[in-house]
Amino acid sequence: MAAYRVTPALQRVLLAWKHISFNSRCCIIASHAHYSTAYDLNEKTFDKILIANRGEIACRVIKTCKKMGIKTVAVHSDVDSSAVHVKMADEAVCVGPAPTNKSYLNMDAIMEAIRKTGAQAVHPGYGFLSENKEFARRLAAEGVTFIGPDTHAIQAMGDKIESKLIAKKAKVNTIPGFDGVVKDAGEAVRIAGEIGYPVMIKASAGGGGKGMRIAWDDEETREGFRFSSQEAASSFGDDRLLIEKFIDNPRHIEIQVLADKHGNALWLNERECSIQRRNQKVVEEAPSTFLDPETRRAMGEQAVSLARAVQYSSAGTVEFLVDSKRNFYFLEMNTRLQVEHPITECITGLDLVQEMIRVAKGYPLRQKQADIPINGWALESRVYAEDPYKSFGLPSIGRLNQYQEPVNLSKVRVDSGIQEGSDISIYYDPMISKLVTYGSTRAEALRRMEEALDNYVIRGVTHNIPLLREIITHPLFVKGDISTKFLPEVYPDGFKGHQLADSERQELLATAASLFVAAQLRSQKFLGNLRVSTSQQEQKRWELSVELEKGVHAVTVSSSGSTYTVELAGKSLDVTSEWNLASALLPVSINGTQRTVQCISRSPGGEISLQYLGTVYKVTVLSKLAEALSRHMPEKVPEDTSSILRSPMPGSVVAVSVSPGDTVAEGQEICVIEAMKMQNSMTAARTAKVKSVHCKPGETVGEGDVLVELE
Repeated sequence: MAAYRVTPALQRVLLAWKHISFNSRCCIIASHAHYSTAYDLNEKTFDKILIANRGEIACRVIKTCKKMGIKTVAVHSDVDSSAVHVKMADEAVCVGPAPTNKSYLNMDAIMEAIRKTGAQAVHPGYGFLSENKEFARRLAAEGVTFIGPDTHAIQAMGDKIESKLIAKKAKVNTIPGFDGVVKDAGEAVRIAGEIGYPVMIKASAGGGGKGMRIAWDDEETREGFRFSSQEAASSFGDDRLLIEKFIDNPRHIEIQVLADKHGNALWLNERECSIQRRNQKVVEEAPSTFLDPETRRAMGEQAVSLARAVQYSSAGTVEFLVDSKRNFYFLEMNTRLQVEHPITECITGLDLVQEMIRVAKGYPLRQKQADIPINGWALESRVYAEDPYKSFGLPSIGRLNQYQEPVNLSKVRVDSGIQEGSDISIYYDPMISKLVTYGSTRAEALRRMEEALDNYVIRGVTHNIPLLREIITHPLFVKGDISTKFLPEVYPDGFKGHQLADSERQELLATAASLFVAAQLRSQKFLGNLRVSTSQQEQKRWELSVELEKGVHAVTVSSSGSTYTVELAGKSLDVTSEWNLASALLPVSINGTQRTVQCISRSPGGEISLQYLGTVYKVTVLSKLAEALSRHMPEKVPEDTSSILRSPMPGSVVAVSVSPGDTVAEGQEICVIEAMKMQNSMTAARTAKVKSVHCKPGETVGEGDVLVELE
């Protein structure tokens, strides 16, 4: 028998295929629609890469490594031992307990993991150590490649003060402000007065919206300085702050850059990131509806100029604020892979993780500026475990007892690091996934996003899909008339969910009534036959009472096969479906209009929670007799909450400012709760004396826990 030699290239092919699950293999086939770049397994890069991150970005990097035939090492905290990124990697090393400063920010433990596994390179993802110059320096000292820029670029661009000075020298447009470190709250007030309100207080080493506050007067400046410095120290280990002029009502548009070690640098078009809450992005798109070719080119050239000024080599992002006249100003440069990079990949066909790995190995870029296209349109919605009805999104924790991504839909991409059964904890960012849709036009991408959100099943935690769907269907967003103030301007009293039009209310009532009848009929049958053979003929008509938003509606339902004819308010609606009540998704046709609803819960008492047009509505469906009897039931008296301060979210207590017997004024701070590294001030709802305090600094509290009682 002839002997066959397995070449290194073939070994890498076999390795890539061996470690990819069936779903991942399908993903590779489907991803050809997104990536036009080739994966040359004969091109030698690294044998093993450690990913110094967790969650979706760790999974994202691992996927590209597998396509390139590279072995991967995951690091994890003890609570992440069963996380998806740990299961995907070829090896995994625990680097400490749950708190980030003891695990994912623990450089000593990560360096030991590198030595133990023999990893040749490290991809830092975003956040954590991705922009930490000391980490990059320690890697270089041990001969391990950092997949990102060198320490000089990280230092220069990671420091907001230094980066602004470099940008000015590189002739990049900058925002007026104080080019130095603000020492204390008193100096912050003086500088803000000199610049002129409003001002932005921000962490010098910050990013991701953390350590940022807008101040409109001296009092807000003092408070903003305190919170920003605390958040900066907690998130980045650096509490230095700077102050600059706040440009009111701008757009937030960023340029993706890519540079190699041979002097080549490209701009890969822009991403519109104006939809934000608490200075954190919620919905992004590429390209922007606002830029014309001339502005796009000018922004791209300035971004490349800045990259060249610091001898940048890797993927990076230069962020700008753009006013209504298309004047643009440098905001910051992120020396890492950006969260929203998938939408750039969709419109350019490039795999940015692959490009970062190639550049880190020393290969030159394969593209020229003229080769970078804008093919179609892409949108990204950040799906968070958050309650959007509280300040547009306060964190929610829990276990995903049911989870189904809409990846069966065409031109839909989901970057996630969780699965059914995963826990969303207080220790890390509450992002569930990045939901990306692509189309040849913006209208197509929007339509696909709407469909994807309706088909996304998330149970066990509160999520922000109601808000995301409202944003992408709002007339102003559809027109592209947006700014960073979109959310507070469109929802000045906070997000209240989808407000039903009359026709939509009728659709929802008809669907709920039909679902109730379908459940009643199913309960009467076993294996398709009536449970009692001697029972009377199957009922064909029902008179029901349906309650929605404190309105009670008389409804009549008639059945004909899988179609129910619902009569209400003088109108007739035909509701057709397969009525698979065991499925998380319920596609229905209402007078020919196709909808996808989700039945979140049903109770024997006729209470039904339906997710319709993104928002969950509570509907009560009763027979006429049951509705008449329910009038005699006593009503539950709601709790008087004016004397009780409850935690609006799970988190840890940072500070308590009152003691029993103290008198507090309305709006006075009582305590500070930190959740996912964001600090939130809890204030008194009225002037009163403190009766009792139920929390102390360092304690962990859950949503709804009593913090303080007032007399």
